[in-house]
Amino acid sequence: MQHIIKSIALTFVLLVTSCNNKKQTFQNNDVDVKMEAVDSVSKKHDKANVVVNGAIKAHGGQLYDSASFAFTFRDKAYAFTNSGNLYRYEVRRNEKDMQVVDILENDEFTRLVNDEEKVLSDKDKVKYTGALNSVIYFATLPHKLNDAAVNKDYKGTTTIEGKEYDVVRVTFNEEGGGQDYDDEFYYWINAKTKTVDYLAYNYHVNGGGVRFRSAYNPRTVDGIRFQDYVNYKAPLKTPLEKLPVLYENGQLSELSRIETEDIINLNGEKE
Repeated sequence: MQHIIKSIALTFVLLVTSCNNKKQTFQNNDVDVKMEAVDSVSKKHDKANVVVNGAIKAHGGQLYDSASFAFTFRDKAYAFTNSGNLYRYEVRRNEKDMQVVDILENDEFTRLVNDEEKVLSDKDKVKYTGALNSVIYFATLPHKLNDAAVNKDYKGTTTIEGKEYDVVRVTFNEEGGGQDYDDEFYYWINAKTKTVDYLAYNYHVNGGGVRFRSAYNPRTVDGIRFQDYVNYKAPLKTPLEKLPVLYENGQLSELSRIETEDIINLNGEKE
C-alpha cells in the first residue's frame, strides 16, 4: 500500500513540475513577444529621429536656434526670432485706420492696437496664438519636429514621382501640443536630399479636414531653407498614407498656394 501511495505522490509531483515548466515556458514566450514588440517600437522611434534630424540639418540645422527673419504671407508681415529655447513671433497688419500687431513671446500672447495693448478673452488668446504659431510652424519646417510634445513614428519608405522617400508620422502630446494637439501629420522626406518635399495632415476644428502639400520654389537664405507649397484638399477621413497615390493620379483638388514672400534675414541682407 505504501508503494502505491509513493507512486501516486511521485506522479503528482512530476505532473505539477511539468505544468510549472510549461507555464514558465509560456510566460517566457510572452515576455519574448513583448520584448520584441518593445524593441520594434524602439527601432522605429530611433529611425524616425534619424530621418527627422537629417531633414532639420538639410533645412538649416543649428542655424534655426538663433535665426531671425521677416517675411510676407497673404499681405501680412510676419517675423520670428529664436534664441535657443526662447522665441518671439509677431504679425502686423492694417485694419482700416488701425495697425494691429500680435506678439507671441515664449507662450505669452499680446495684441497691440495702434501701440496700445488690447485686453482679449482667454478664448481669443488661444485662437490668435494658434493662428500665428501655425504660420511660423509651416514657414520653418522641419525646425519644430524635435519639440518635447512631438511623437514621431517611422512608417517605412515609398516612392513619389520616381523618387524614394522616408515616411514619418507625427502626433502630439496634449501637454505642450497646442490647441490642435490631436492633429496628425505625415512627412515624406527625400531619401537623397533629406528635404521635406511633401507633407499631409488632418485636423478636427470646424468640422475637420485633410490636406496634402507639395513643396516648390525652394530657396536658401543665409543657410535657412524656405519653400512654398501647393495646398491640396482631400475627402474627409482619407488616410494620410494614401494621399501620395491620389496626388500622382490627379485625384486631389488644389485649394490654395502657401507662399512665403519678401524674406529678410533681420541679421543680414534681403533675399
